[in-house]
Amino acid sequence: MPVFGQATSHARLEYAQVLRAEPVYQTLRATSMVERCEATTPVTSEEQRRGFARVVGAVKDVLRSDDVDVEEVDRSAGGDCRMVPVEREFRRPIAYDVDYVHKGVKYRSRLPYDPGNRLRVHVSVTPVVPPAGER
Repeated sequence: MPVFGQATSHARLEYAQVLRAEPVYQTLRATSMVERCEATTPVTSEEQRRGFARVVGAVKDVLRSDDVDVEEVDRSAGGDCRMVPVEREFRRPIAYDVDYVHKGVKYRSRLPYDPGNRLRVHVSVTPVVPPAGER
């Protein structure tokens, strides 16, 4: 039995319905140096005639993902090599903004995980005891 004037807490666990769980992302950028080599041999007249094919190849290179390695010329084949910076961006979820409803009242919390369809909540009821002069 609590002492007079001491607040007691009655708590229980219940479930709330999750309305939405939106991931919060951290974006990381990393730059690494990669060696790229280009051919230094002169272009022949036959290669000049294939200009359209080279334009198509250049467009493919631009559209290609950074994860795919471009064909490079070997140094021993007379390639001109240099180090170039390659920047990559990574996104990873670090938290979830969760909207949920419990007993008809909507709430929002940031959680370290995706709770799924329902969220376990701690419900606590504590009586309000006003100071002696305000009763």
